[in-house]
Amino acid sequence: MELGFLGPLFERKGPWASVYFDTRTASEDAAARHQLNAKSARDRLRDQGADDATCRAVYDRLLALSRGPEPPAHAVFATGGEVVLDTELTVQPPGGGPVAVWQALPHTGPLVELVDSDPPALVAYIDRKGAEFELTGPFGAQPAGGVTGSDWPVHRTPSADWSERHFQTRVENTWEHNAAEIADELRIRWEKCGAEVLVLAGDARERSSVHDRLPPDLRERTVQAEHGVRADSRADGPASNTAGGRRLLADEVAGARAQYARQRAADVMERFQAGRSPGGEGRIDAAEGVPALVEAAREHRVGVLLVRPDGPDARREVWVGDEPGQIALRRSETQYLGATEPSPARADDALLRSAAATGADVLCVRDSDIPEGVPRDLPDGGLGALLRWPHEGAPQGGGAGGGQHATR
Repeated sequence: MELGFLGPLFERKGPWASVYFDTRTASEDAAARHQLNAKSARDRLRDQGADDATCRAVYDRLLALSRGPEPPAHAVFATGGEVVLDTELTVQPPGGGPVAVWQALPHTGPLVELVDSDPPALVAYIDRKGAEFELTGPFGAQPAGGVTGSDWPVHRTPSADWSERHFQTRVENTWEHNAAEIADELRIRWEKCGAEVLVLAGDARERSSVHDRLPPDLRERTVQAEHGVRADSRADGPASNTAGGRRLLADEVAGARAQYARQRAADVMERFQAGRSPGGEGRIDAAEGVPALVEAAREHRVGVLLVRPDGPDARREVWVGDEPGQIALRRSETQYLGATEPSPARADDALLRSAAATGADVLCVRDSDIPEGVPRDLPDGGLGALLRWPHEGAPQGGGAGGGQHATR
């Protein structure tokens, strides 16, 4: 899970209103229920001490949300009388009513399992004349440029005449030239767009020609789709199978993203299990438990934050200041970090803020993603991390390798 979209939440001081709101229509009185739930969220925030302006801003935004099965829910974050972020969820929040929280930090912990966290994919719609690119990720699909190659000659003729055979050779050369240009442009786009999966759509010959010209490391991340042609790259494209083709291609792209996410999760969990044990020099590459993670977060050592949603450590109280690095186990410790007025916060919210500020990745640990041979209850307590560089030991009171969370 990439946390860049949460940036606006950490550029302003709180306190924050955080609301997780179901927008599905499951009854004939959906409109009335929608309004009732919006009012319930507003009243819960007010009861927790939220100011009237922020309560009103949240209420107005919730009322304005579209009702329907897609997306099934939204997360709304507000402070100072203004909604700062409204993001779609791919899974509805648990429970019957809205989740509404007023606290020092945005309550981002639930996002780990409620948003689309599969990696983005760069999709290339290829034909003999060029390609159009699209970046597909958690927030839908966006155009990502394209490339136009030579447009003549691109069509073969059935004649066996020598001059026609010569013409057909030129056609072949044009195809190969265009495939090379598309592959070069894909390599450049790949390095800039942040995608982790490449999907090639189009006729089998053209996409295979492009695939063969990709750098080896990019080919390993590439999937050739069976559906979708370049005309399908626009909703109003001229192909007669535009709508059906896009639906089938969308399923293939989603499958490619999900497969890569599963492979990556399995790799991270195997590395985490191995990293919990000290190496030859007594250093460890992983941390678990709130004390160890707080120390790692302060030192910007968290490379991948692991969160098991049902783990008890997510709800543990820590103390935070206005800056992401101001996080401590006890209130008195934050004063040494420069926070004169620390506030209590949930451990998962504080660690996610730190991860977002330092560019760390986040992995939601699900049982289905844990490979064979890795214990199902890792990380111990529900929170863990792969470290950016090895650590020589665990802090007093817990962490990887000792104390509260002992290494298995």
